[in-house]
Amino acid sequence: MTIVLTPVWSNGVQKLKVISAAPTKPAHGLLPPAHNDAIHYQRCLAQLRSKDKNIEKYIYLTQLKDADPSIFYRMCLANMAEITPLIYTPTVGDACLQFSQIFRRPEGLFISIKDKGNIGKILRNWPRINEARISVVTDGSRILGLGDLGVNGMPISIGKLSLYVAGAGIRPESTIPICLDLGTDTQKFLDDPLYLGLRQKRVPTKEADEFMEEFMQEMAAHFPKLLIQFEDFSTDKAFAYLDRFRHRYPLFNDDIQGTGAVVLSGFINAAKLSSAASGRPLTDHRILFLGAGSAGVGVAMQLMSFFKLHGLSTEEARNRIYLVDSQGLIFDGRGPMAEHKKYFSRTDYQGPPMTDLTEIIKLVRPTALMGLSTTKGAFNQSVIQTMSALNPRPIVFPLSNPVRLSECEFHEAVEWSQGRVLFASGSPFPEEEYGGKMLYPGQGNNMYIFPGLGLGAILARASAVTDSMVEASSLGLADALTADERADDLLYPRVERIREISTEIALAVIRAAQKAGVDRSTDLRKMSDAEVRAFVQERMYNP
Repeated sequence: MTIVLTPVWSNGVQKLKVISAAPTKPAHGLLPPAHNDAIHYQRCLAQLRSKDKNIEKYIYLTQLKDADPSIFYRMCLANMAEITPLIYTPTVGDACLQFSQIFRRPEGLFISIKDKGNIGKILRNWPRINEARISVVTDGSRILGLGDLGVNGMPISIGKLSLYVAGAGIRPESTIPICLDLGTDTQKFLDDPLYLGLRQKRVPTKEADEFMEEFMQEMAAHFPKLLIQFEDFSTDKAFAYLDRFRHRYPLFNDDIQGTGAVVLSGFINAAKLSSAASGRPLTDHRILFLGAGSAGVGVAMQLMSFFKLHGLSTEEARNRIYLVDSQGLIFDGRGPMAEHKKYFSRTDYQGPPMTDLTEIIKLVRPTALMGLSTTKGAFNQSVIQTMSALNPRPIVFPLSNPVRLSECEFHEAVEWSQGRVLFASGSPFPEEEYGGKMLYPGQGNNMYIFPGLGLGAILARASAVTDSMVEASSLGLADALTADERADDLLYPRVERIREISTEIALAVIRAAQKAGVDRSTDLRKMSDAEVRAFVQERMYNP
């Protein structure tokens, strides 16, 4: 076995680094005589397309990634629009629900509450400790809009990391999907003989907090160069763990920060089109949210940046945002509410509780409607028509995943707004023709943001992921539209350009990290933007 040591420069010091050798081809005779990589790529693509159910395609791609990662990622890069919905939303939701039934081989790390006190020992079992750079961690307590799935949430971590590789060129061997099994409160899983997780209810908050404290300390000790992304924790835990750990370790929460960043980007472009149609200034926009969980409040916090970028104060920006939860409009006089909702609770409404969304729209007169409620059909005909009566080009973002939980579908929004809607959703929808013009739905998919954000944070060796870095990723995405994409009124770039987009976002994130003083790769400070861009592209994995 040959070990290759390559000299590298780090902060002015030359060091030797072990370079992973590419896997060797099978010896002569171990492959059919006419085997050809290019033809085999076409064979694999044909095999994928022969499946008639998306979950079967997901299973096939999972097996292919295990058997031949290079072919898998080549297929992803060449067919992003086709394969992304299969390895991530919406198909990953079904994969989570059926994880214990479709399980073939283990992937990633499973750490349970039974390992408390021995987490470091579990982490040392990971075979590629030195290569680790990015980990997506979930406890399965709130997977998409599907609820507490326990250990069945692991496909979320796996899918996100596949997109880090495909979308930002992070090396597959640098990724660690992790599922923390603290039990589940979903009885049907506890009763399922095939369920792969602990057969117990979720542990109390105090015990879970102690577990997380040990987990984060051991992760930092064993993986000093690792960036951590928290994914699909329940709302209370999502905010609590982000607040507790974000200033001590390099991490971010994709539901709170990633979703907020991608929605901010789409809203920036939608607001420009809406204001051009109405003639009203950008500072006149008002945003109404249906859904006030971790994602809803996280997006609302991020959208305050839009108003502050246009000169409004923090208080003025906050007053442009209204929240509606399952009990209606959130306002101070309504009574006790969860802590994370209080920041946006209205002080200027003193009337009776309001629960009808159409009536709330008539009161608030919003220019934009955001859906993070996981309530199918919540944006009904009355809601869309009321928004369209108030705005020449209403902004409607039904962001809940998967498709069956989306607040409305694109064809409905087009029909009910007479083709005037500015639309972005969490899951993909087909384009629609209306009035002789082809209309394209935006997809406010976090995959536009987190690959570039993660890549930039890794290359800058950021000691923390600051709000300014998240905002920089959003602004970088908003500016990534080409002239042709703007001509088609697109709110997001075409997903086929994901590597190009991730490069620009990584550059913006690196510069933001430098400005915040959290970068540890100080050599990058001396480089021009063109040099940093080239540096980023050189380090992208190409299968």
